Amino acid sequence: MNKISTLALLLAVIGIGSVIVVSAYSYSTYSSWQNQQGMMERWRVQAQPPNSITLEQVRTIAQQYLASTRNPNLGIKEIMEFQNNFYVMYYEKDTGVGAFEMLVWKQAPSPEMMGGGMGIGGGMMGYGMMTGTIVPEPGPNMIWNTKYSMMQGMMGSRWQTGTSGQMQVSEQEARSAAETYLSQNFPGTHVEGITRFYGYYTIDFQKDGKIVGMLSVNGYSQQVWYHSWHGAFIQEVELA
Repeated sequence: MNKISTLALLLAVIGIGSVIVVSAYSYSTYSSWQNQQGMMERWRVQAQPPNSITLEQVRTIAQQYLASTRNPNLGIKEIMEFQNNFYVMYYEKDTGVGAFEMLVWKQAPSPEMMGGGMGIGGGMMGYGMMTGTIVPEPGPNMIWNTKYSMMQGMMGSRWQTGTSGQMQVSEQEARSAAETYLSQNFPGTHVEGITRFYGYYTIDFQKDGKIVGMLSVNGYSQQVWYHSWHGAFIQEVELA
């Protein structure tokens, strides 16, 4: 299954009946949000026009979501604001390894944001479901994450090998794979920072000293997945 069809299937699973909005990541991925107003309001910005969500509002719902996991070993490492969404990185306090990645959309994601042809946007999920709601980031976070992904085992991935965090691809090899990809697709950009997750690495890349985008590298195959859904970088806050 190629990357495009895999993500399309993933997004279809998320959208079926608009029943499951997000899974709470914890020791056992203990629960799923149901499409009930009372539960959803716990982890979303109160209704307002698209693109008016603030960093402080996202920080509040990110912390509320963290509390909902009931996992004292998890923390929020950083929040990044992009043109289309806010990105929230959670990590393990004892290991320092990235746990999972979440998004808060400023507006309902379009097919163009997701790389085209994904069947996602206002028609499938609607502004009421996506805008201002904290949801798992698509792509590597849900498909390659071998410990925290709610999709673990569903995709039949040969990379689902356990939760030790040990990967065949070293950090240096991941950097090299990322630099090769960037030279071919984003000339003039270079790796700025790298975070190890379970099954993959997520990398910020920069140009002229400024962050311009994000990608992930599979920890077993060195496959590179560009995060097409963010848009231009705006700001970030480090929390750990």
